[in-house]
Amino acid sequence: MDGILLGLETALQPSNILICLLGVTLGTAVGVLPGIGPTATVALLLPITFEFDPVASLIMLAGIYYGAQYGGSTTAILLNLPGESSSVVTALDGHQMARQGRAGPALATAALGSFFAGTVGTIMLAAFAPPLAQLALKFGPADYFAVVVLGLIASIALASGSTVKALAMIVLGLLLGTIGQDKFTGVPRFTFGVPELFGGLDFVSLAVGLFGLAEIIRNLESRQSASIVTRKVEGLWLSRDDFRRIRMPVLRGTALGSVLGVLPGGGHVLASFTSYSVEKNLSKEPKKFGTGVIEGVAAPESANNAAAQTSFIPLLSLGLPAHPVMALLVGAFIIQGITPGPNVINDEPELVWGLIASMWVGNLLLVLLNLPLIGLWVKMLSVPYEVMFPAIIAFASIGCYSLSLNPWDVFAIAAAGLVGYFLIRWGCEAAPLLLGFVLGPLLEQNLRRAMIISRGDPVDLVMRPISGSLLLLAVVIIVVAVLPSVRKKREVVFQGEDD
Repeated sequence: MDGILLGLETALQPSNILICLLGVTLGTAVGVLPGIGPTATVALLLPITFEFDPVASLIMLAGIYYGAQYGGSTTAILLNLPGESSSVVTALDGHQMARQGRAGPALATAALGSFFAGTVGTIMLAAFAPPLAQLALKFGPADYFAVVVLGLIASIALASGSTVKALAMIVLGLLLGTIGQDKFTGVPRFTFGVPELFGGLDFVSLAVGLFGLAEIIRNLESRQSASIVTRKVEGLWLSRDDFRRIRMPVLRGTALGSVLGVLPGGGHVLASFTSYSVEKNLSKEPKKFGTGVIEGVAAPESANNAAAQTSFIPLLSLGLPAHPVMALLVGAFIIQGITPGPNVINDEPELVWGLIASMWVGNLLLVLLNLPLIGLWVKMLSVPYEVMFPAIIAFASIGCYSLSLNPWDVFAIAAAGLVGYFLIRWGCEAAPLLLGFVLGPLLEQNLRRAMIISRGDPVDLVMRPISGSLLLLAVVIIVVAVLPSVRKKREVVFQGEDD
């Protein structure tokens, strides 16, 4: 209870409310604009948060992430062009409702379902993160090593596309994380005599290049045109029958999203697809799905917003990112001089509880923002992308350069952007690479500590109850993921994301 009161006291400070409003507004705008996405935006804005205090920077970056889940539904419904990958399913019935003159109820369903699910997800975050952190404090190096391995393997199994490619990206990220001076011996590794690499690759430059610049290049290459629903959006409230029809889909979507959001990789995407499938299977008229049924909007929107909140649980309790944006937030912790992990809740209670409380404030602000400002979000879509992208690149370059006043960081953005673009062309996801890069040093440090404690005996890793169980679970997950039947189902689940 004391933590919740501390969080509310922190989140309700006028400066933090303004920062939260800025974050969710940017997030909504990012969700509305197709092709940019919250990952690229958080990466691009990461440098400027260095000037904020830790609480304000985390509140803003988190607001961008869950705000994008709201904004993505606007373009999905009005343009049939999802602004965020988790809004792909919303477009199936949401756009059909808009074409039938029911854009208002569709947008209201998305906003209200998102608010309810976001509130429940925030409550679950407040309930489960502290006890998990207390449990994690009892972990030894071997146990923590096993947790990281399990997280990486689960992110491979849940990644869209090829399992082999996802594994390759994880390995590449782990290798890139070894560049720099060895933390135990101080010996330079893979630096090739370049002094700028002695401290390792810069996380911010890598993230901005892989996600921000690469996405810009891809969008310039394949710009899409869309036909917007031009009729005036009316009836921004639901009838009694609409409320009756969305009640259970919202509850089921919230429950599914709350659970699946904790999973590494694309938990929020998986949640939206799964909830839509569940509603279709439970419906008495499944053939109507895809023709404009309101349940097809309520369930996935509730699921992806609940998942957006609960994806913070492994970050705040274990220091492990469950999503590329969470990996960027790990970088934000490090930039602010805070070591992410189970000690954060005890060492920085104002930060953690302030962040949790700000999510409820942010969800309330999003409801107030989304419905009245629909006209503004739609007008944003008329801004030519060719005008927007040079400003984004200039802003990102200035931000990265300002962190250490090192021109090398700007060149690193360009190099990472080209690498990210070619990864997209080859059908490889950059997200597993970033997860591997962030978790690689943690994996190596705990493995070496465990080896020192066991005097070099690797058998100790599998003989300890916790680490042995987690490693066995990781093996089971990767074996199941490569089974032909499971692989085929994964392709079906993530098919809409790739379209």
